[in-house]
Amino acid sequence: MGIISWIIMGLIVGVLAKFIMPGRDPGGLIVTILIGIAGAFVGGFIGSFFGLGKVTGFNLVSLALAVGGALVLLIVFRLVKK
Repeated sequence: MGIISWIIMGLIVGVLAKFIMPGRDPGGLIVTILIGIAGAFVGGFIGSFFGLGKVTGFNLVSLALAVGGALVLLIVFRLVKK
């Protein structure tokens, strides 16, 4: 995937993760995109570790893994923030 694809997927994943797990998180659009992109990396790592697949592009498995990774990041962030 190219950089524009990662940014678009990061935005979609970040918005979905914040929708699934609402709360008072700092940051706006840029932080949402960064959470989504980082979530794709974390989700891809966790998915490949457990044999669930990898983040390979715009498909349902990649989207689910990326959202899962973004949710993990949000949970860790909130635990560290407390």
